[in-house]
This record gives sequence, structure tokens and C-alpha cells, in this order.
Amino acid sequence: MPQLLHLIALLAIAVLPAQAADLTAAEYGFPLDNPFEATIATTPLELRAEVPSDDDIDQADYSLRLRPEREFTLPDNFWPVKRLGYRLARQSGPAPLIFILSGTGAHYSNGKTEALKRLFYGAGYHVVQLSSPTSYDFMAAASRYATPGLSQDDAKDLYRVMQAVRAQQHKLPVTEFHLVGYSLGALHAAFVSQLDETRHSFDFKRVLLLNPPVNLYTSISNLDKLVQTRVEGIDNHTTFYEVVLAKLTRYYRHKGYIDFDDAMLFDFQQSSLRLSDEQMAMLIGSVFRFAAADITFTSDLINRRGLIIPPKYPINEGTSLEPFFKRALLCNFDCYITEQLIPMWRAQYDGGSLAQMIQEVSLYALEDYLRQSSKIAVMHNADDLILGPGDIGFLRRTFGERLTLYPRGGHCGNLNYRVNTEQMLEFFRG
Repeated sequence: MPQLLHLIALLAIAVLPAQAADLTAAEYGFPLDNPFEATIATTPLELRAEVPSDDDIDQADYSLRLRPEREFTLPDNFWPVKRLGYRLARQSGPAPLIFILSGTGAHYSNGKTEALKRLFYGAGYHVVQLSSPTSYDFMAAASRYATPGLSQDDAKDLYRVMQAVRAQQHKLPVTEFHLVGYSLGALHAAFVSQLDETRHSFDFKRVLLLNPPVNLYTSISNLDKLVQTRVEGIDNHTTFYEVVLAKLTRYYRHKGYIDFDDAMLFDFQQSSLRLSDEQMAMLIGSVFRFAAADITFTSDLINRRGLIIPPKYPINEGTSLEPFFKRALLCNFDCYITEQLIPMWRAQYDGGSLAQMIQEVSLYALEDYLRQSSKIAVMHNADDLILGPGDIGFLRRTFGERLTLYPRGGHCGNLNYRVNTEQMLEFFRG
């Protein structure tokens, strides 16, 4: 217990009293009261909403040619992402269309994006799934500056992609447009919605933000710090991954088969081999660190900054990128912000301090718009790992009754819980 309390203090996560949540834990019924466990294992299968299977969905993948100049400047081994892919699930006749914006580093086929697709398709929507501006495919094929993190720029890139999708699918019978994003995608959805107020390409009827960061810098700092957690059994001779792999191997040997999915992770956490809080924190942090490394590597390569890869280093399909990716892994988000994001921001926008940039890229910058826009709502969790002191207070003051705050669920761990999904559909139906 002292180790867990130290970890919570390190993350500066404010533990809210019961009355701060819209529902008590008993009323809500979500079974996982550990935010790390909920983030990793998500919702048990029997507590999820019924949704159509992929075989029952009319869907296909498409691509857009948005940055043709990069077809000549990117290395040959980037050929799969020189065009931007997206996924469209279409209804048989006229229907509302909903765009789904993915979270940090996520491809449009990410598991959470897919789960939301099944939910909304089953409710009668056309669905378009988009990769995050922080994913390497989006950075290569759609981003103007390939240096994600400036929310207004990221939103403009997303908006151009959405307009291109609409132009490519001009025969799709759409009755109205909606927008939903989760995690970082929720922050992007807020900025995209504000942009649409002046450009009017979609005039979104409803916009839903699922588990958005409030202060973007606080959120990434919280996740970065998880990698620094002290884990029992790890020393100079035994890595964290070896400890986790050994546990999973023993678990699968006992089960007699391998099935690595959310349901397995929930079942695994009910076994005697369950991961400790410190191990789960390290696992979440490691996933985030790999996303940061991917952004750092890709941005440096596209912009030829020479921070990770020498600008004139020859790269082709046979070149091993492992040494450069290892170097990128040593650069956390603070490093990426300091070495790549802030210099670009200052050069292009005559920017000032880090504090000014944080203000501009976070929900704070949209406070007046979000307070006045009745079409935008937020669903969040009181125990979300990405929140810091004052964040929930900001959400309450800004959104009022348009904020639904669940007492538990970690970071996006309850997106497929049937209570949540029913309330999502209820919001979009008005």
C-alpha cells in the first residue's frame, strides 16, 4: 500500500470524494475499482453492449493522396503510408455519419476505434474511422508539418482529411454529421468542432469528448512518470518485460491455449498471477513511451532535423532502423516538446514560453466556446490516470450538465461498458 500511495502522489492524481461523481460506484456497477486494471483489461465481455460482428458490417478501407511531395522525399520503406488510409462503414440507405478520432499514436483500426465503430454502426450510422495526427501514417501522409502536438494545427490537418473523405465519398447519402473522439482524439474533436463553426463543411449536430486531456502537458507528464515506477523483481539482470512475460507464460500454460485479448486480460487479472499495481503502471507507461518514440522518430525523419537520424543518412528498405528507434526511446515527451515542438512553434507562430504553448494546446484555449456550445458533451472518469488537480473542476465549470462523470473506469477502460454505450447513443439521438 505505501508503494501505491507513493505512485498516486507522484502522478499528482486528485482522488475525488464520492459526491464528486454523477453516480456512486454501487449505482454504476462497473466491476474494476483499480484504475490501472480498468485501463488495461477494460470491460468484462458479459457487461458489454451487443454490437454487430465485422461480418455484418458493410465496410471497406480507402486511401487519400494528400501530400504528394512526400512520395519523393520519404524513404522507400515508407511506401505503405505515402497515402493516408481510413475505414468507412456504410448503411444501405440515407443515414447520419459519425467521424471517430483515435487516441495517441493510434491507427484507424485501433481496438477502441473499432469498438466505437461497431456501436454506432449498429445504431444506424455511417462511420468513418480516422488515425490520430500523432500516428506515423497520418504524420507521413497528411500532416503539413509532421510535428504533432499543436492542437490547432492538428485539428486543421484532421479537418482537411475529413473534407477529402467527404469529397471521395460524395455519393454516400448523409443526413447529418456527428463527431466523437477518445483520449487525445477527444481533445482534437473539440478543436475540430470550433474550426467547423467558421468553415461550415459539416455543421456537426453533436460532438462527444470521451476521456479528453484537460491540460495536455499534465496528461502526458502523468503517463511519462509511469515508466519511472519502481517494480519489485526488476534489477540489472531482469527486465520488466521478462517479469511480465514469465507471468503470462505460466498463465497460458495453465489455461492450455493462447488468446491475447481484453477478455483474457480481465481473466488474467483475476488469477494468482495478476500484475501488481506497479507492474500495471509500468505497462501503461511503456506503451505510452513507445508512442512517444514513434512520434519523435517520424517527425525527425520527415523534417530532416538530425536529432535522431543524421539528415543525409541513406535509408532504404534494407536499412535497419533499430538503432535509431532505440535512440528515440530515450527521448520522452518532455524531450520531444523541448527539441522539436517548441522550436517549430516559436519559428512559425512567434511563440513564447512553454506555459503559453500549454495554454494554447489544451482545453483551456477553448473554454468560452465549450461553455457556450450546447452540442458538445464530455464523458470522463473520476479516477482517470491522465487527470491532474483542478481538471475535473474545470470540466464541471465549463460543461455543467453536459459532463457525465463516472466514479471509475481508469483511462478509457469503460468505453465498451453497456451503461456508457447506452448513454453515448442517447446523447447522439438527442
